[in-house]
Amino acid sequence: MTVSDWTGVIDQLADMGTADVQFIGGEPTLYPHLRKLITHAHGAGLAVEVFSNLTHVRPELWETFKECGVKLATSYYSATPQEHDKVTNLRGSHRKTRANIKKALDLGLQLRGGIVSVQAGQRVHEAQRDLAALGVPEVGADRTRAFGRASRGAQPTINDLCGHCAQGKGAIGPNGDVWPCVLSRFLTTGNVRETPIAEVWAGARMSDVRRELEAVHDGRGAQACTPPQFLPMCGPCQPCPPMVGHCDPREADSPPAKATISAPA
Repeated sequence: MTVSDWTGVIDQLADMGTADVQFIGGEPTLYPHLRKLITHAHGAGLAVEVFSNLTHVRPELWETFKECGVKLATSYYSATPQEHDKVTNLRGSHRKTRANIKKALDLGLQLRGGIVSVQAGQRVHEAQRDLAALGVPEVGADRTRAFGRASRGAQPTINDLCGHCAQGKGAIGPNGDVWPCVLSRFLTTGNVRETPIAEVWAGARMSDVRRELEAVHDGRGAQACTPPQFLPMCGPCQPCPPMVGHCDPREADSPPAKATISAPA
């Protein structure tokens, strides 16, 4: 996707009545044209969220975040630097993320945190309390879901999605592929470089995928899901780190789902 591809899709989304756009990755702050896309989306009347690990934010990005009222979201794994850095596989990431959380809040930016339980014995409750002490008002939590590197070679399945995919939200990949959500990259429904996003959204393939999702998740999806990878419309029911291994209260009496241990991006 070129910059003009992205700005064109943003315009199409605005014409469809889309309310929010989220820039995610990988790490979106590494994309050299992020400022331009944020400014374009803001000018088109869309609210903007950037999901970042907040380890490195260029000064000019902070300016754009402030000017455009950007909302931020970040993953957080532990109040302990060693444990957090072990998950991210990046020495010093805890210190940098924590410092930029403080900076974002000092700038008056809206910020939410997401805690993902990825390792046995991970002190997720302490992580939640640490974020709350920093002043983060919204903290979601989730187990690791077996997609991408977290799958450890396993084939992705609809069962491991939350069930809210393609219900008021979708995702567009770096080559233009359209997915029901950012985690369901194995369910491609079209490509915006070939077909307008409105046609993909209303197309036969998207309808088929919605039916597949409804069949697996009883047409309801999880009654409360808090995966921080998703848009804020999936917002957390409680700041409850996932000690039980799942986040669907319909399954509260069931054995916890087995979490895959992996170092996420």
